[in-house]
Amino acid sequence: MKRIEVEGLPDEPLAAAGLFHQNWLDPIERALGAGQDVMVALEPADHTHGEWRKAAAAMLARKYTPQRVNLIAGTGESLVAIEDYLSNAPGITGQYLQAAT
Repeated sequence: MKRIEVEGLPDEPLAAAGLFHQNWLDPIERALGAGQDVMVALEPADHTHGEWRKAAAAMLARKYTPQRVNLIAGTGESLVAIEDYLSNAPGITGQYLQAAT
């Protein structure tokens, strides 16, 4: 599973979604198109970011089936634990998960 680290998104949800799609969608789609499963690691954000993150995960998963893609918000050990779990959970795709802090 390829991990793609997304950093530096603005605090405002609409601006964050725009920057995500402008700067990060291409490398994510290239990896999926090359046959890799992808875990997108995002910095934690408040609940106002949930909808665009869920939508991005779901749309990417639908477009690139059977490859798996999940968006994960978290840092440190909790992010590593989710990555380990997803590596061994072949049925999980299209999810936005928030790691415990």
